[in-house]
Amino acid sequence: MFKTISACAAALVAAALVAPTVSQADTTDSMTVSYADINLSNVAGQAQLQRRVANAADVVCAAGLSRDFAVMTADRTCTTGAISRAAPAVEAAIENYRRGTVEVLGAAAGITISAH
Repeated sequence: MFKTISACAAALVAAALVAPTVSQADTTDSMTVSYADINLSNVAGQAQLQRRVANAADVVCAAGLSRDFAVMTADRTCTTGAISRAAPAVEAAIENYRRGTVEVLGAAAGITISAH
């Protein structure tokens, strides 16, 4: 019982940490992580963006919501894949910030994280 409550609490905390920084796209399999408020010129800001991407990947992949080993393995694979797919956009955002060429679309810079 305590483990179930702890897992649910952890999932809610993860969702709460991501909620202010991401908005859901057309499906529940993707989210857009905003980095408009992050200073990407320093290591701390870059790490913050990486955390946002990882948290969003956990949310879109429903990581940590099951105690079944097969489901947990699939969730971890999904999360790793989502982070990997977002990596080029993260690197491009950082590089563009360094060059002073950040493009802001729709008033908020963002990276889409998808489960597939």
